[in-house]
Amino acid sequence: MHNPLTAEVSQSCDDCPIRHRAVCARCEADELEVLDSIKYYRAYEAGQTILWSGDRMEFVGSVVRGVASLTQTMEDGRTQMVGLLLPSDFVGRPGRDSAAYDVVATTDIVMCCFRKKPFEEMMARTPHLAQRLLEMTLDELDAAREWMLVLGRKTAREKIASLLSIIARRDATLNLSAGAGPLEFDLPLTREAMADYLGLTLETVSRQINALKRDGVIELKGKRHVTVPDFDLLNEEAGDDSDGGMLS
Repeated sequence: MHNPLTAEVSQSCDDCPIRHRAVCARCEADELEVLDSIKYYRAYEAGQTILWSGDRMEFVGSVVRGVASLTQTMEDGRTQMVGLLLPSDFVGRPGRDSAAYDVVATTDIVMCCFRKKPFEEMMARTPHLAQRLLEMTLDELDAAREWMLVLGRKTAREKIASLLSIIARRDATLNLSAGAGPLEFDLPLTREAMADYLGLTLETVSRQINALKRDGVIELKGKRHVTVPDFDLLNEEAGDDSDGGMLS
């Protein structure tokens, strides 16, 4: 059935908005043709579950547009958001049969999916595809360790600034706009979702965002459009060194 969300995304690898960061970033034309033969697009509306923890996975794939959350449910029914999937992030693990977390669309989302078994077979005969996925997995591990610091040791203001810094850096990388000058992006999360992810109350999130705005660290147009006039200043507010560069 035709879905207007997938219609908005180019289904050509040449015009793919995440091509330079996705798992297929180093694939040659003939390899892209093989991937094209096993790929399909799926769209999910905000709030819709993409995968349940323990589900048998029939596909792996990349987020093309939108944001999803990784959530873990404890034995007593409480849930905790343990990660975010942003555009170009990879969903699923080749060689693993089932999903480790609930994956839920935080916004409307479009995914480029690959049938799992053919993708695993292609990885076995395409070393640089496997190497790219390994690099992405190690980046994900680094991000998880960074997030442990954010959640465990930072103040509420530093947590908000850290999340804004991560999203700004990723958006700049995807749009190849890293460099001098202000950064602009649309915040993909509601303040309620930010509160859940950061372990803060909604009131605290709103108060800290307003404080960052008042102090000139960020500018807001509406509730979602953010401008960062000075990225180094935002990093300072996050309690981070600013010498790591924009791209990551």
